[in-house]
Order: sequence, then C-alpha cells, then structure tokens
Amino acid sequence: MRVLLRVKPGASRTAVGGRYEGVGGVALVVAVGARAIEGRATKAVLVAVAEAFGVRRSAVSLVSGATSRDKVVDVEGEDREIRERLERLLG
Repeated sequence: MRVLLRVKPGASRTAVGGRYEGVGGVALVVAVGARAIEGRATKAVLVAVAEAFGVRRSAVSLVSGATSRDKVVDVEGEDREIRERLERLLG
C-alpha cells in the first residue's frame, strides 16, 4: 500500500502520527532525530514507519522523495491492517 509522508528531520524525538494537508493530499507526519544529511533522515524514516505499522523494515520501501520532506513509501502487508493503522496514526 502506498503511503504519503511529511518528514520532519532533526526532531528532538522520533514520532509517527498526525496529518499534513499538502498539495498531494493527506500525508502522515514522521518526525526523526536524524538530520537530512547523506540520506540519514530517509533511513530513519523507513525504520520508524516499519515500527509504526508493525512490519519488517524490508517491507517498507521508498517510492519517491529521497531528498524531499514529502515522500511516498510502499508498505507491504495486508492492506486492511495497513489501512487501519494508517487511519489511527493520522488521528
């Protein structure tokens, strides 16, 4: 399932939750402590998203937005479960 993300690098703590109303639609907010240097924030985002959705890290892949705050990831798993978790995380 494709999930839109809005990333906040350099946060004081890692957190997944909340909604961001952007041009591309509603995105899930992901805050990570890693800075946006050499892909560190993107790697931290993929780990945080995997934990939030209860899937293996290898089940989350970046589709677009490697150098952007707006990212699209693909989360593998049962669509119904992923959709339910996404709704809870969006609040």
